[in-house]
Amino acid sequence: QLQASGGGLVQAGESLRLSCAASGFASDYGSVAWFRQAPGKELEGVSCMRSGSNGATYADSVKGRFTMSRDKSKNTMYLQMNSLKPEDTAVYYCATRFTRIVLSMCLDPSPYNYWGQGTEVTVSS
Repeated sequence: QLQASGGGLVQAGESLRLSCAASGFASDYGSVAWFRQAPGKELEGVSCMRSGSNGATYADSVKGRFTMSRDKSKNTMYLQMNSLKPEDTAVYYCATRFTRIVLSMCLDPSPYNYWGQGTEVTVSS
């Protein structure tokens, strides 16, 4: 089970940190990712991490502003979002798959089979 939290209403330029707590499995095994869905738009991959790989992969739209990390001791992954923009407004979801996804599919939602419930982020201008 994945439980996402940390969303809220902020102004442009501010920061938020999303959390995704995993229970029942080790979140550092396989692949984990953050996705978002803005109103009227398709689900978009934001960032992902794969076991055995250093660092995270980011969508171009968030590169340099968002940082994904995970704390093995807490079985939790995070998405630090800085310099937020109105276009970052969306419902953010965490997801995982218990196997290592190829890098080319890491930001694609189709391989992921466990999803959190989503947390809403609203950025006002």
